[in-house]
Amino acid sequence: MLSKSEIKYIQSLFQKKFRDTENCYLAEGSKIVDEALNTPGVTVKKVWALKAWVQQHQIRHPEVEMVPVADFELEKISQLKTPNETVALIEKKDNENTGWLDASKLVLALDGIQDPGNLGTIIRTADWFGVPGIVCSEDCADVYNSKVVQSTMGSLFRIPVVYTNLADWLKRHNRVPVYGAVLNGTPLDQKQEAANGILIIGNESKGIRPDVAAYLTHKITIERIGAAESLNAAVATGILLAHLI
Repeated sequence: MLSKSEIKYIQSLFQKKFRDTENCYLAEGSKIVDEALNTPGVTVKKVWALKAWVQQHQIRHPEVEMVPVADFELEKISQLKTPNETVALIEKKDNENTGWLDASKLVLALDGIQDPGNLGTIIRTADWFGVPGIVCSEDCADVYNSKVVQSTMGSLFRIPVVYTNLADWLKRHNRVPVYGAVLNGTPLDQKQEAANGILIIGNESKGIRPDVAAYLTHKITIERIGAAESLNAAVATGILLAHLI
């Protein structure tokens, strides 16, 4: 039986300020927790799971503390409407080492992406296309928000994400091509593949901010055929990466 203090501790990690203080976050669901346990460099500090799940996994991961819990206890420590077998406590990675900023590849920069689902899907898409890492403006959604973690489907464990003043960061990285989708850019089908550089994805409703857009060297447009006002930011990211890479 989980103690009240342990339940309270787990629930405190639903909030960003406590995740920052503890340098940990939560991941839920058998698939994501399995990926965390099997991804090199990911530190799983503790797992709470249904008894059958613990029995199945403890033999393969004896180094990780696994605590059997009842269904009603899982409901108390889960942020999902329908809890899924297991909750894991994972240590944040130190992403400040930006050695992954490979000048020979295309890096993603996100300007004000505030929807957690969009951010998670973008991370997952970046993983699919082999993007080495993502740079976020300081007002992007928290990468360790539960909705972000769940929607990455484990890609968060492989894709480093850092937060910074994006305009200042671009100023320091002005020797590579900088791509961004705008309304009056070159149609995507006329644009060549991008072997390296930075691809900027703007805010869901406002697009790329002027102080960031000032660093664009290649303005591109996903041409509209129908009547939709705009594209979802994560969908646009997938289209752009598929073409540029």
